Amino acid sequence: MNITIYDVAREANVSMATVSRVVNGNPNVKPVTRKKVLATIEQLGYRPNAVARGLASKKTTTVGAIIPDISSIFFAELARGIEDIATMYKYNMILSNSDQNKDKELQLINTMLEKQVDGILFMGGNITDEHVKQFESSSIPVVLAATYDESNRIPSVNIDYEAAAFEATSFLLGKGNEKIAFISGQDDTLINQQKYNGYLRAFKEKSKTVDDEYILRGDYSYDSGLEAVDQLLSLNKKPTAVFVASDEMALGVIHGAQDKGYKVPEDLEVFGFDNTRLATMVRPTLSTIVQPMYDIGAVAMRLLTKYMNKEEVEEKKVVLPHRIVERTSTK
Repeated sequence: MNITIYDVAREANVSMATVSRVVNGNPNVKPVTRKKVLATIEQLGYRPNAVARGLASKKTTTVGAIIPDISSIFFAELARGIEDIATMYKYNMILSNSDQNKDKELQLINTMLEKQVDGILFMGGNITDEHVKQFESSSIPVVLAATYDESNRIPSVNIDYEAAAFEATSFLLGKGNEKIAFISGQDDTLINQQKYNGYLRAFKEKSKTVDDEYILRGDYSYDSGLEAVDQLLSLNKKPTAVFVASDEMALGVIHGAQDKGYKVPEDLEVFGFDNTRLATMVRPTLSTIVQPMYDIGAVAMRLLTKYMNKEEVEEKKVVLPHRIVERTSTK
């Protein structure tokens, strides 16, 4: 049988309002009464009804997080940052996997709203007009993490992806490479476009020509890195370096090259993006762009709490710093 607040009040010989004040941490309760009520709660095994409390306060202290692929090490680190800050601010989290499918994303947003979450953290691919319309029509705040809204209408937390890609490509050019391939993600997201723009800008500033044969698409997976490097190493003019849009794909590039008898970095330099834990697990270790995934998640969650609690927000579009870390996959 479910124990109710009425049962606790009757057993402790206090009012239901007093039990409610104790459960919600209200200081206006005598210490002796608080002790008696807490002892009764423990004795009876009472658990406050979160749904009922949410209906009364119009808050569920729950946030929804929509993530493309929780099995991805990249998004797992983001989710950890979100969860740690959510716990700090006493919010529960509902985590959903969208598979970066637009229809599923829109359906999940509706599901979160139906569950009456207090806010939504969204990580996805393209933010379409449909996404923005759905976000703006909801009565709760939404914050994007590692995701860009081209209209700049939805608050977001990212790094400067174009600048990061420019620095990575310039780094490889500075090592004397002129035949530098670029393996991007397969989706036409703004983030992918920014990485590509940074790659092109580095060549332009050095007055170098980009070879279209060297520009390939993967899907951020290890296998697509294997496939891409196989294609690159079958060219007559083989690249001497590869800039890869994710660490996981970069590992595929390293292993694919090694499987064909090429040495990294002697025959082929490889540069990744993200600085996930994978970067130090591969041999040679991976030079990469440090994208602070945990921090992006944590800052996005903190930004969401500000909106949920009606705090002042100075900057709705947060850009966190990135940096290059040089390891042994480059000379």
